[in-house]
Amino acid sequence: MTSASVGIIGGTGALDLFESHESAALTTPFGPPSARPVRIDLDGRPAWFLARHGRPHRIPPHRVNYRANLHALRTLGCTRVVAISAVGAVDPTLENGALVAVDQLIDYTWGRAHTFSDGGSAPLRHVEFEKPYDGAVRRALIEAASELGEPLVAEGCYGATQGPRLETAAEIVRLARDGCTVVGMTGMPEAGLAREIAMDYANLCVVANAAAGIADSPISEEEIHRVLASAMQRVRRLLVAAVARID
Repeated sequence: MTSASVGIIGGTGALDLFESHESAALTTPFGPPSARPVRIDLDGRPAWFLARHGRPHRIPPHRVNYRANLHALRTLGCTRVVAISAVGAVDPTLENGALVAVDQLIDYTWGRAHTFSDGGSAPLRHVEFEKPYDGAVRRALIEAASELGEPLVAEGCYGATQGPRLETAAEIVRLARDGCTVVGMTGMPEAGLAREIAMDYANLCVVANAAAGIADSPISEEEIHRVLASAMQRVRRLLVAAVARID
């Protein structure tokens, strides 16, 4: 199998973003990943892409095997990860289709297998996590966006909720009060697990909708998919430019 230092984890809207060249059939000590990782080509630079919710899109956020996904990419040689995440805007100034390279997060999830240090063979570790996205990958995204003239919000706080239902208006008020600017369902434990196994991890968020209670109209799943589809080529262009800086 082709070795590549960059892994891309994609969720809603990213399944058909890249042409695949080979797939890796592998399992992990934590079970199988959501889907077979596939090798993709980013203008001559190889990377591995993993569909977070499976292929086809079927696994709800609280059932994703985050440990297996990260372990599989690490096995394939990936030390750097770009996560593509569809999010709702808690900050009312963020428009649909906006790209955000978040720099902080708050975890509201529960019951997920959130660590490799679970009392098994792995040693107990208390990893430092003050700046969950602080690394070369996030800096490369910001620099590439500037070079391309692609609008990118270079900071923000990701609120990770349980899903798969969307949030209530009161929950969004709470997230805003806590300092969250976007809300999603998959940011944790993905980021924490990546830190545990020394993977430089960045989360590129695509604003798919205004969060509950922010806009006057109800959230439409059809509109979410339309917004994501229109943003994906911008995401691909940004990834190509960013990977050229880090690989």
